[in-house]
Amino acid sequence: MYRILIVEDDSTIAETVRRHLAKWGNEVECVTDFAGVLEHFVRFSPQLVLVDIGLPFYNGYYWCDQIRKLSQVPIIFLSSASDNMNIVMAMNMGGDDFISKPFDLEVLQAKVQAVLRRAYAFQNSKVSVMECGGAVLNLSDMSLTYSGRRLELSRNEFRILQLLYEHAGQPVRRESIMKRLWDDECFVDDNTLTVNMNRLRRTLRELGLEDFIRTKKGVGYQLGGRQDG
Repeated sequence: MYRILIVEDDSTIAETVRRHLAKWGNEVECVTDFAGVLEHFVRFSPQLVLVDIGLPFYNGYYWCDQIRKLSQVPIIFLSSASDNMNIVMAMNMGGDDFISKPFDLEVLQAKVQAVLRRAYAFQNSKVSVMECGGAVLNLSDMSLTYSGRRLELSRNEFRILQLLYEHAGQPVRRESIMKRLWDDECFVDDNTLTVNMNRLRRTLRELGLEDFIRTKKGVGYQLGGRQDG
């Protein structure tokens, strides 16, 4: 049903919650590298995050703030620090709900379902971000983030990158890109794509992404890999 990421350093609690949510048909993963929570988030692209406040390295507030820079995915805080100050802080940091420990698994399930229903009842949002080479493409707001910097993309820049991300490491034919941009490439001058690609490459260089898009002679373009010629 949904992809759920659990950020909880108590392995017993994390595994208990994982098993319970998985019983309902969800795909659930638990973070084990608490210095690399954001990397796990980008790789898994969850539709809900459950996060404890007290964590190794950085607390749950920090990771909520980092996730919010990339995505509006629902976040539920789980914590025994359930005083009013922490609850208010969690909501102000972008949390969608707060569940106090210890909690009943059925209550947790009901709150999870309620948050998911509110977030996805009127939209089909299966993937919110895509990542390649440390550059994160946000599908919800057409932005690209790299090394802590964020740029908003034009419609064509976003569509080109989305297609290349979908085939990361593989060449994409110019015809396929033109079809994504203009639906029927038969009536579009081939030079128009070249102009759009050059503009996108300039945008990428602003983020420090030199040669992020490679030309494959006689084929098209791809992210990464060796450039021909």
